[in-house]
Amino acid sequence: MDRVIYDARPEKRPRLTLDDPDRGDVDETQQVIYNGAEEQGTRGGGAVSASVPGPGSGPLPLSYFNGAARVASPPWREDDKDGHYQFELGENITSRYKIISKMGEGTFGRVLECWDREAQEYVAIKVIRNVQKYRDAAMIEIDVLRALAKHDKTGSRRCVQLKDWFDFRNHVCIVCERLGPSLYDFLRKNNYRPFSVDLVREFSRQLLESVAYMHELTLIHTDLKPENILLVSTEYIKVLDYKKSSQGTKHFKRVPKFSDIKLIDFGSATFDSHYHCSVVSTRHYRAPEVILGLGWTYPCDLWSVGCILVELCSGDALFQTHENLEHLAMMERVLGPIPQSMIKRADRRAEKYLTHGRELNWPEGAVSWESIRAVRRLPRLRNLIMQHVDHSAGTLIDLLHGLLKFEPAERLTAKEALKHPFFREPSRRL
Repeated sequence: MDRVIYDARPEKRPRLTLDDPDRGDVDETQQVIYNGAEEQGTRGGGAVSASVPGPGSGPLPLSYFNGAARVASPPWREDDKDGHYQFELGENITSRYKIISKMGEGTFGRVLECWDREAQEYVAIKVIRNVQKYRDAAMIEIDVLRALAKHDKTGSRRCVQLKDWFDFRNHVCIVCERLGPSLYDFLRKNNYRPFSVDLVREFSRQLLESVAYMHELTLIHTDLKPENILLVSTEYIKVLDYKKSSQGTKHFKRVPKFSDIKLIDFGSATFDSHYHCSVVSTRHYRAPEVILGLGWTYPCDLWSVGCILVELCSGDALFQTHENLEHLAMMERVLGPIPQSMIKRADRRAEKYLTHGRELNWPEGAVSWESIRAVRRLPRLRNLIMQHVDHSAGTLIDLLHGLLKFEPAERLTAKEALKHPFFREPSRRL
């Protein structure tokens, strides 16, 4: 079944990508004891702890049964109408994890910050909705995270590390290291002020290293976007924003104290040898070959990387659109004409975007004058970057043209991109 992608057009952009992958297998069943009752759980990443928490975990509601410590189980609640797990702060997920806060929410479920009593550390637990297609996607994500961790014991390849997983009250729970905010959240809380080109260089180097590692393992992420790139640290500093400040008025912006990032959300990742559904990626980062129905493989990730870098430099998504023909017209406005070789190979579902199979049906096929104006407002890529980048603009523009080549076969690979002169220029941090 093809993946279903929902799009809308709010002020900034939609952030919804729904997946319907093949089902994975669940292994190892064991019982977890709560308040004298038994709850059935499936586990894959480690044993359920029923021992007394170590020092430093604070006062806990412990009792004993047959010599083993028990932590109070939360009352049973029905899931909400969308299948989300309902909870209260301070409750437990199994006897091991105490809920501290809600870190985020998406179509897949919720991410909770929890205290791991056994490891004596904070973790992030992705609690998947009690909906079969999301449970299936979660099991695939677990398999992908295992494959990534198998060849990267230290986490140096910038992919989030799986610590544990289990099934709790019909919700797959994926336990990972706790990280900082996403690059998108950082931009949003910074009033969409762009990052400096030097920070963009550091982010893009790490992102490309992570993508290169995935591609070595024949994995394609298929959903690269700023929301799925997390800062490792939550710390930041405030500096004077010279571009916004004027005489007598000072404006400040946030700058991450550390530039380390990690890639998350592998629920849509696909091995190159496995089935490829026809539509992948969140709308704004979707490659032209996907829209034209030409099939996709590793290069679709590099197109997404190019879109991400422009967004980090400018503060806004490069292609803020909700419809395929408008999206393709925006691409041509920013990058030039789509090659005839791609238009000729477009599948039957994409023919409605074309005139006699030779060119885009634009602006004749536009759905509204607003759509036409949205396309006309876009500058060429060079001009867009020059508006926001004060140094290194030339090499960055050249890198972006390599990542945003229309023809997938001509696009830079992750390894090729890492050798680009942009990454050899000296940094002027801040």
